[in-house]
Amino acid sequence: QVQFVESGGGLVHAGGSLRLSCVASGLTLDDYAIGWFRQVPGKEREGVACFSGGGGPTTYAGSVKGRFTISRDNAKNTVYLQMNSLSPEDTGVYRCAADIERRFCGTRWGTLQYWGQGTQVTVSS
Repeated sequence: QVQFVESGGGLVHAGGSLRLSCVASGLTLDDYAIGWFRQVPGKEREGVACFSGGGGPTTYAGSVKGRFTISRDNAKNTVYLQMNSLSPEDTGVYRCAADIERRFCGTRWGTLQYWGQGTQVTVSS
């Protein structure tokens, strides 16, 4: 059974940092493109970062480029999202998922599966 579990969210002041973790079980992360997404009520879900399998590229949404860094620890089967210089606009529920149609990150997402329950990030001004 495949499962993703996110953690690391919390309440932080603007300008602060958080590191989110996405621990995977039941699959090998290197076989898929793994994404971090954020959801805000009333807004469309946004893919903020992607980590490719097989040594492919990482990609970022323009809104987070230069502030967020996605990484992976193969030994721990975990994908991280380091978030720096946070602003209130970064507030939302952050979830990770696997793109089961592709190994490399691209300009579009394929079929996303194995969603975790999410971790809440709240940035106060």
